Amino acid sequence: MKNVVIFSGSGVSAESGIPTFRSGVDGLWNNHRIEDICTHEAMEWNRKGVIEFYNDLRRQMFSKKPNAAHLAIAAFENTPGFNVRIVTQNVDDLHERAGSRNVVHLHGELRKLRSSIDELATVDLDGWEQDPDARHPDGSLLRPYIVFFGEGVPYYGLAAELVSEADVLLVVGTSLQVYPAAGLVQVAKPDAKIFVVDPSDLNLSYIGGNVTHIKKPASVGVPEAIELIKAL
Repeated sequence: MKNVVIFSGSGVSAESGIPTFRSGVDGLWNNHRIEDICTHEAMEWNRKGVIEFYNDLRRQMFSKKPNAAHLAIAAFENTPGFNVRIVTQNVDDLHERAGSRNVVHLHGELRKLRSSIDELATVDLDGWEQDPDARHPDGSLLRPYIVFFGEGVPYYGLAAELVSEADVLLVVGTSLQVYPAAGLVQVAKPDAKIFVVDPSDLNLSYIGGNVTHIKKPASVGVPEAIELIKAL
């Protein structure tokens, strides 16, 4: 049984039409200050604006569909001989809607809300709209289940453990620039096979010798990478 971890970022969902936070003219941060919509402090003084921002993201998410990369990953989970886990920086649910079951969301999930006092006390959200006055069973006001800037990444330890045990690591749709998540690649075993799917020129020399760079978009490169992994 080979342990495989697939580490995905916004480049996977971008091919489904979900805008990334930083890239290009459609980057989500282009029309918003991070301080206004993605910090703990913003929840205090701009609660309505923060909730409206994430309501809009959910509405966009529900209008999109998983692409070939999501579907290939979900199908790979059912391949005999491979124990496949997904670690994602994405907050959308496209991996799950494609059929994936073993997904660790590092930066939160749009489909959930969380307590204002307990980062792991979450509740499912029915639909796209959060009621600003809704409260968690612990009595605190609910907030988007998003890891805001300056906050800890609660599942980083679990993700690092999974990567450290992986025989194969497939990295797709992430520039490996956002920390602490980008540091996950560096906890891989020295003999782990690493595949990176990204159409850009990337400096991957710091990762080590067992790296295969597939310079293609996720929807094309992920199915190709999975076939290479199956052949190992």
